[in-house]
Amino acid sequence: MSLFQYRLPEVHNMLNTKAVSVSELTEDSLSVIAERDSKVHAFLTLNEEGARAKARELDDKLASGTARGLLFGLPAGIKDNIVTQGLRTTCASQFLTNFQPVYDATVVSKLRQADAVTIGKLNMDEFAMGGSNENSSFGAVRNPWDLERVPGGSSGGSAAAVAAGEVFFTLGSDTGGSIRQPASYCGVVGLKPTYGLVSRYGLVAFASSLDQIGPITRTVEDSAYVLQAIAGYDAQDSTSAKVNIPDYLNSLTGDISGLRIAVPKEYLGEGVDAQVRESVLSALKVLEGLGAVWEEVSLPHTEYAVAAYYLLSSSEASSNLARFDGVRYGVRVDDGGGLLDLYHNSRSQGFGPEVKRRIMLGTYALSSGYYDAYYLKAQKVRTLIKQDFDEVFRKYDVVIGPTAPTTAFKLGSQTEDPLTMYLNDILTIPVSLAGIPAISIPCGFAEGLPVGLQIIGKEFDESTVLRVAHAFEQHTEHHKARPQL
Repeated sequence: MSLFQYRLPEVHNMLNTKAVSVSELTEDSLSVIAERDSKVHAFLTLNEEGARAKARELDDKLASGTARGLLFGLPAGIKDNIVTQGLRTTCASQFLTNFQPVYDATVVSKLRQADAVTIGKLNMDEFAMGGSNENSSFGAVRNPWDLERVPGGSSGGSAAAVAAGEVFFTLGSDTGGSIRQPASYCGVVGLKPTYGLVSRYGLVAFASSLDQIGPITRTVEDSAYVLQAIAGYDAQDSTSAKVNIPDYLNSLTGDISGLRIAVPKEYLGEGVDAQVRESVLSALKVLEGLGAVWEEVSLPHTEYAVAAYYLLSSSEASSNLARFDGVRYGVRVDDGGGLLDLYHNSRSQGFGPEVKRRIMLGTYALSSGYYDAYYLKAQKVRTLIKQDFDEVFRKYDVVIGPTAPTTAFKLGSQTEDPLTMYLNDILTIPVSLAGIPAISIPCGFAEGLPVGLQIIGKEFDESTVLRVAHAFEQHTEHHKARPQL
């Protein structure tokens, strides 16, 4: 029986009582990966030698009685767009096939300080662009609940690895919903923190004003542990926020009596699957039973969020990816010819179709004569969406709705229809544009596939988001269900 069925405090208790060693925990993780990952394809790179060396170091630390970190001994996976010193970081792109970073991202340094064990790097949509994890140039990830379905994107590998029980927790990145949507599809817990709470230093940029690193775990309590370890100001990230970091674990009181919940009518309307809607309404009844009250509200600019998001994120992507030209970064073609041919051929061969599509869309939106009509207008819509949330949060503590309008869809079923694919993120994108925190937790099943409940909070109020999610989790059994692999 795998050790990953236990909660984080239970694993720490087993370590402290020497019922298990860090090396045994690490070998358990590598053994499960060897058994299951050929089906799921969550990992791109394994760090077997490094993980075993780190485990031995931590076992020595335990034996000597030295103080131990918050994530002591826990095997972890890291999305492959977060740089790791000496460990291959590809962004799931042919462009970075052999890229070996020379430094660690701040979050990776913090995991090291917290005594976690890095098991390897996780599959994703190329440069984090996609909503299904079918855009990896190394092959798609499969959903552990149904191997013929997508795990969601772009952190599909991060969510699938946790759902498959391969590691204890993972880090993902969320630009328009890329932590929450795959967490919903795979039946695990995914937290997108407030923009600026967790350092982005060392995260390969897709859309700099939206990207945010966050944890994917099996329980809300584990999510609070990981957030506690990685949150905080970083002078190396100019967008990092100077805010006090509360004790997130102390917020898990289970008490939500008198909590005020807003439920946007736009989040339960047309396009939302009937069984998904029913699962969310059942979840609201659970919260009502715990003393919370909810009312229907309106976020009137929600319908414009997807269009604004794709204009803004693609514009930023077209700028951020300009550095990948075969000279400064990335694979260089052998027959480059002149300089312009070298740029053209390297980028043509290095990038996949979804990345090219977004670069072209962003370049067009930023071009002379179209900037005001598209990019500037999208920025104004973003402000209106933020104001919608600000208005609701004057009266309510959290906003609740589905994480995604449907459950996981079949591999290949939407690859020829990018617009339909983009609409899968329609309920997560407004949160990303507003820069506020949200979590996805399991709240039921529809035809055997997990359904995610999204809990959205005020800026830097992750404590309330975690408190509500934990209270719900303690009174339901959805998070205990496991896929059969």
